[in-house]
Amino acid sequence: MLTYFIAFLISSGLSAASIPTIKSLARRFKLFDRNLSSRKAEGTPIPRLGGIAIVLGFYAPLIGLLFHYNMVAQRIYEEPHKIWALLAGGLVVFALGLYDDMRGAGARLKFTVQLLVAAAMYTVGFRIDEISVPFAGHLALGSFGLPLTLFWIVGVINAFNLIDGLDGLAGGVGFFAIATTFLLAISRGDILMSLYMASLGGGVLGFLVFNFNPASIFMGDSGSMFLGFVLAVTSLQTSLKSSTTVAILIPIVSLGLPILDTLLAMTRRFVAGRSMFRADREHIHHKLLALGFTQRRAVGLLYGLCVFLGAVALAMTYANSEQVTLLLGVVAVVVTVLVRKLGYLRVVGPASIQPRPLGTPGDRNLHLRAQARGAGERFRLSESRDGLWQTLQAVASELEVQALKLELHDRLTDGSAETLAYSWVHSTLPGGPPAGAPLALRLPLGTEQRGVLVVTLRLAPGRTEIDHDQEIAIEMLSEYLTTALERLERVSLEARAVVPLRR
Repeated sequence: MLTYFIAFLISSGLSAASIPTIKSLARRFKLFDRNLSSRKAEGTPIPRLGGIAIVLGFYAPLIGLLFHYNMVAQRIYEEPHKIWALLAGGLVVFALGLYDDMRGAGARLKFTVQLLVAAAMYTVGFRIDEISVPFAGHLALGSFGLPLTLFWIVGVINAFNLIDGLDGLAGGVGFFAIATTFLLAISRGDILMSLYMASLGGGVLGFLVFNFNPASIFMGDSGSMFLGFVLAVTSLQTSLKSSTTVAILIPIVSLGLPILDTLLAMTRRFVAGRSMFRADREHIHHKLLALGFTQRRAVGLLYGLCVFLGAVALAMTYANSEQVTLLLGVVAVVVTVLVRKLGYLRVVGPASIQPRPLGTPGDRNLHLRAQARGAGERFRLSESRDGLWQTLQAVASELEVQALKLELHDRLTDGSAETLAYSWVHSTLPGGPPAGAPLALRLPLGTEQRGVLVVTLRLAPGRTEIDHDQEIAIEMLSEYLTTALERLERVSLEARAVVPLRR
């Protein structure tokens, strides 16, 4: 136990100590958060390389044990293939996330690398060979074990990537899952998994000191993907060593929040006919903010849910089939209530529309979203970039925007680039002159190569965060604009292809 405690202290200390240097590097190379977010509290760009601190904290104690021989170090030498495969796989996933943070990686590249790493984990023994469920006994998977293992590892990696949307959320969710896995490993006498969790927990905690609201650094894809990978592999290994009849359900419950959020995202995008890879503003944490929760209250509520799920996962390791069924029933009730309260099960139709009293807190939210949707409809009918810009100008004051700047980039046949720039300033907003410091939000329109929309706001006196209702509407507007530009590009390419045929 002393080794685990020392590993935790080294990891957390190194992680926290490295943050100032990482911030300096991020500012030097201009590696800031690319997406619109209420986490950009004071108009200052936030570095997004915090994952480096987590990785440094994780590996430092493990490397140190190579030079200090004890019982824990002995176990490292007894299972070299598994140990080095996990450490190497973590570095590959981290490198992929770092590349995405710095240069941007497409979905195809990310999934290809993740699948290859997951397959490597399967070959060295991190795998799901059988499923055990209450009252059903053990079911050998045979050749189905490989796709299920790949699905689990890749799914958890991306689940943590998706849930990283509020200050301290992904790190905190990960920390509670780490604590659950650590306790499971300790109870099973799994020395290596306990060491991994102590090291990872320290790295995450050192990072969280700087990531709690208001955050001064984000973990980025390098951190969220690495965290998801290590948790996917270690929780799988720890749980499947359990003698309980519900081994496969334990990691699912302990990682229940990111898994639930990912399943809801996949479902709503499928039902709406949207791409699975197109971001939206309907994640669980977005819903809580839309209900009026502050960032800290929303994160605190989700922390509580993680503690509850972790406690259930631990209880399941000692429960019989009847007790496990009862625990799963309780989890199902809690999840159903949460999903209904957040509006995911709401049926939209004539029967569900009820008169809404004026002046309720949600009126402004609905008004701003309606303005953004209306602009989206006009974007869809526009036949030129000038038409898109006119719509942007028309809706800007309704969204309480101080200024707009639109830069569109064209690649010419000789390889050079041409930039078309529009700008608009509203000197006085409805309700009187603007107050507070200006805050410029830079939104890439799909990619920086296509164009950028810069939206300038002014924070109200005393506010340290962007108004969430306004934030959602502006991001909706940028997504509609991106879709419209993609449509105009396709029309232009088709027109160019028709001209040579006619000649």
